Amino acid sequence: MSNDTFEFKQFKIKQDKCAMRVSTDAVLLGAWVIPNGSARILDIGTGTGVIALMLAQKSSASILAIDIDKDSTEQAKLNVAESIFHKSVEVVHTSFQDLVKNSSDKFNLIVTNPPYFIDSEKTNNENRTTARHTDSLSFDDILSGVKKMLDEKGKFCLILPKNEAQLFRSMAQAKGLYLSKLLRIRTRFEKEDSEKRHLMQFEFKESEFSESTLVIEKDSHRNYTDEYKELTKDYYLKF
Repeated sequence: MSNDTFEFKQFKIKQDKCAMRVSTDAVLLGAWVIPNGSARILDIGTGTGVIALMLAQKSSASILAIDIDKDSTEQAKLNVAESIFHKSVEVVHTSFQDLVKNSSDKFNLIVTNPPYFIDSEKTNNENRTTARHTDSLSFDDILSGVKKMLDEKGKFCLILPKNEAQLFRSMAQAKGLYLSKLLRIRTRFEKEDSEKRHLMQFEFKESEFSESTLVIEKDSHRNYTDEYKELTKDYYLKF
């Protein structure tokens, strides 16, 4: 299998045309999210389509996957069309802002692995910059759009680096979206500063949130913990 194709247990992801390839972040989010009988799911910034396909594997929902990048949209359409989940996932080339403006649809679950670089240096690759930086999709745009499109009893899930996650959480609360579930991701047991990502679930109803930590590796590269294997075993071939 070449680097341009990533094979999971129930589908394959071609990624030669995408600005952002399959990442640990995307797999963590797709594996962590629990659809809980959701009838309609929205995946914002679908990229290769990997998260949409992961959610299709574990639900009977109708999934709308959108991306502002034309090449990524075409790649995701191909990956969906070649999968056994092609009837469950629709891929559309649009920005989230335009979807919010032009649609009155409501979703039971909204997920995103969003751009998060706020002030960092841009790359020469325009598509990659769009995928990684908040210029094209700010945290405020995400929250305003989610507030409009999320069902009143729905859930909104995303993954962000630790510092950006803390900022996002404050902004979400100010807009009436409250943290209901938090998973802290650490890369290694022995590294105290290895908490790199936060997986967060938000709802309109304010309550005490559940909180836990997942460590990916034990003491060396690719020596994975049992907890990480358990979370991703339905997807990764090696587990």
